[in-house]
Amino acid sequence: MSVSAELVTEPADADKAAIAALTQKVVAAWAYNDAEKFADTFIENGTMILAGVFCRNREEVRQYMTEAYKGRYKGTQVTGKPISMRTLGDNAAILLSRGGVLEAGETETNDKQAIHASWVAVRHGSEWRLAAYQNTPVHSI
Repeated sequence: MSVSAELVTEPADADKAAIAALTQKVVAAWAYNDAEKFADTFIENGTMILAGVFCRNREEVRQYMTEAYKGRYKGTQVTGKPISMRTLGDNAAILLSRGGVLEAGETETNDKQAIHASWVAVRHGSEWRLAAYQNTPVHSI
């Protein structure tokens, strides 16, 4: 199925702000190691793909992040800023961002940690949530 060019548009200002806010919701949830709030940015069957990780739904995202905050991501922060956004009709959008995981004491990502991410957001009632998230390193490691 193809998407017509008329459906791929610049989002309205209110939608643009709400979609971009997803990045800040993730940053805030991460700051408190709150797997519940992190997972709640996803719809029930939302997916998350990270290097070596595939979560098929919100509950798997919650479980993964609960364990990750105790292990690999303990003491870390995350950063991300939108670099591109477009809507696919009235109820779906693609957000591209650049960011990464910050180790304790860091304020900016270095080349080794920097990622580009794709966020597929969908309108869920009156708010926007993630249907899919995937990231990849900006540079080859």
